[in-house]
Amino acid sequence: MSLLRCASLSKSYSSGGRELTVLSNITFELEPGAFVAILGPSGSGKSTLLGLLAGLDRPTTGAVHLDGVALGELSEDGRARVRGEKVGFVFQSFHLIPTLTALENVQVPLELRGQPARERALELLERVGLGKRAHHYPAQLSGGEQQRVALARAFSHGPRIVFADEPTGNLDAATGATVIDLMAEMNRALATTLVLVTHDPELASRARRIIRLADGAVVADTGAAPA
Repeated sequence: MSLLRCASLSKSYSSGGRELTVLSNITFELEPGAFVAILGPSGSGKSTLLGLLAGLDRPTTGAVHLDGVALGELSEDGRARVRGEKVGFVFQSFHLIPTLTALENVQVPLELRGQPARERALELLERVGLGKRAHHYPAQLSGGEQQRVALARAFSHGPRIVFADEPTGNLDAATGATVIDLMAEMNRALATTLVLVTHDPELASRARRIIRLADGAVVADTGAAPA
C-alpha cells in the first residue's frame, strides 16, 4: 500500500478576474520509506504541491491520500490533527522558537502529543551531532546547527513522512551537504518517507527518485517503481 497518493491533482486561483492554474493533473504515489525529490524552477508549482500533499491547502480538483486518509474530506482541524500525528516539516528558514533551547525546540512536537520528550529529544540531537549544544538557544547556534535542530524536531514524534522545503537554501554548500547527508541517513535509519522540494538538480540527485515539475505539470519521474 502506498503511503502517499495524489490523483488528478489540480490547483487554480482567481486573479484579476481570470483563473490562474498553478498545478494541473498531478498523479503519483510514494511507498513507505521513499526518498523523493520534487524538482523544478521558481514558479513551477513545487511549494503549492507540497502544501496540498501535506494538507495545508485543498486542491481545486483531485485527491490526496496520506497513510490511507483522504485529506480533502477532512476539516481544517482534521487535517491539522493528521499533520500533528503523521507529518514532519523542515523549512528553509529553520522556524525555531528563539526563546527555547535546542532541546526544548525538539521536545515541542512530543509535548504537544503528551508523550515523554526529553530522552527522545536528546537522542535525536546526538544523532545530528548536537548533543553538546542541547542547551544553547537558536541565536547561539550557526545556521547549519539551527537546521540540524529543525531536522531533529521534524523526526522527533516519529512521523510517517517528512517534507523538506528548500532545506539548504540559507546554508553554504558544505553545510548544506552535511544537512542532506543527515536527512538521507535518518530516512534510511528511521524508515520515514522523505520528500525534498528543491530547485537544485545537484541536491535532487541525492534522492532515489526525482519528480520534475515545469509549468505546474509533471514532466519527468525518474526512479519510480514500475507499475
